[in-house]
Amino acid sequence: MRRVLHIVLVIFAVILAYLSFAPIDIEPAAWQPQPPPSSESGSYARNDFLKGIERIAAGIGKGPEAIAFDAQGRVYTGFVDGRVARFEPDGSGYTLLANTGGRPLGVFIHPDGSVIVCDASRGLLKISQDGKIAVLAAQAESVPLHFTNDLAVTKDGSKVYFTDASSKFGFGQSTDDIIEHGGHGRFLVYDFKTGKTDVLMKGMQFANGVALGPDEAFVLVNETGSYRILRYWLKGEKAGTSDLFADNLPGFPDNITFNGKDRFWVAIFAPRTPIADGLAPYPAARKMVMRALRFLPPPVKAQAYALAFDAEGKPVANLQYDGKDAYFPITSAREHPNGYLYFGSLSAESLGRIRMPPPPAAVGQ
Repeated sequence: MRRVLHIVLVIFAVILAYLSFAPIDIEPAAWQPQPPPSSESGSYARNDFLKGIERIAAGIGKGPEAIAFDAQGRVYTGFVDGRVARFEPDGSGYTLLANTGGRPLGVFIHPDGSVIVCDASRGLLKISQDGKIAVLAAQAESVPLHFTNDLAVTKDGSKVYFTDASSKFGFGQSTDDIIEHGGHGRFLVYDFKTGKTDVLMKGMQFANGVALGPDEAFVLVNETGSYRILRYWLKGEKAGTSDLFADNLPGFPDNITFNGKDRFWVAIFAPRTPIADGLAPYPAARKMVMRALRFLPPPVKAQAYALAFDAEGKPVANLQYDGKDAYFPITSAREHPNGYLYFGSLSAESLGRIRMPPPPAAVGQ
C-alpha cells in the first residue's frame, strides 16, 4: 500500500512540475472581464431556435468557415484543405474556383466578380473569375500578416477592410492567443487603387469578424478575446476613431455580417466558460491551463449560437441550440435574399441554413 501511495505521489509531483515549468510560448497578461450576462433570462437566455438547422453541401469539405453570396445568389466558401468553392443556394452544383494552398477563412465577392479571400497563412488574396490567385497584401508596417481572418469590401470595390487576428500566433493557435490576451490583433484596410495596406487599429485581442454598416459610415470589428464588438468610424466628425458597439457578449464572437438593411449577424463560436473568466486575472494559472491543453481538449461547450444586433448595437435576435446534434461551431451567419439564414463552421463538414425570419428570441425580456 505504501508503495502504491509513493508511486501516486511521484506521478502527482511530475504532473505538477510539468504544469508549472514546462516551456510554453505564451506570456499571459492579467485582465478582468465583466461578469457574463445571464443565460437564464434576458437578451441571451438559452433557447432551442437553432435545433432544426438544415445541412447542405454535406461531405464535400471540412470547415466552411465563412460564406458569401454573389449577385446570382450563389454561395461561396473555403475549406480547411485550401479549396475555395461555389455552390447553388441549395448546396448543389459544387464548383471548385481555386486552391490557395493555405487556409481560406473570410470570403467576399468583389463587384467585379472576383473573390477576395483572407487566407490565414498567405494573407489577403484575390481569385479572378478564371481561377488565378493574386496576393494583394502579405504584410503591413513591415509586420507579416500572420493570421489573416475576415473582411468586407466596399460597394464601389475600392477598398477591403480586414483583420489579422494575431501577429504572434497562426491558424490552429487561436486558443493560445486568446489565453495570452497579449493584444496581437490588427484591423487594416487595403486600397485597390494604390495597392497600399494601412493599419487602422492595433493591440486588439484576437481581431476577427468585419462588417461595413449602413451607408458605409462605419465598420464593425469583432474582438473575440474581449467578448466585444468595436465600431470604427469612416465618415462624419468621428471618422478615424473607434468606440464600443456591443460589450460583454455571452460568448466568443467570430464573423459578423450586415444584411444591408437593419441588422448585423454575429456568429458565436462558443459560450463563455467560468474557468476562462475566473483565471483571467492570474497569468501563472493560465500558463498551467495552456500546458494542460496540450493533452486535453479545450473546455468548449458544443452549442449552435448566433446573435443579431440593430445598427445601434441593441440585441434583436438570440438563436441557440445545445443538443447533441447541434451544428457546431457556428463561425459565420449571413442572410440570403432567398429567405434563408446561412451558417458556416470552422470544423463542420457541411454548410447550414434555416428559414428566415428565424423564430423571435426572448430579447430584452
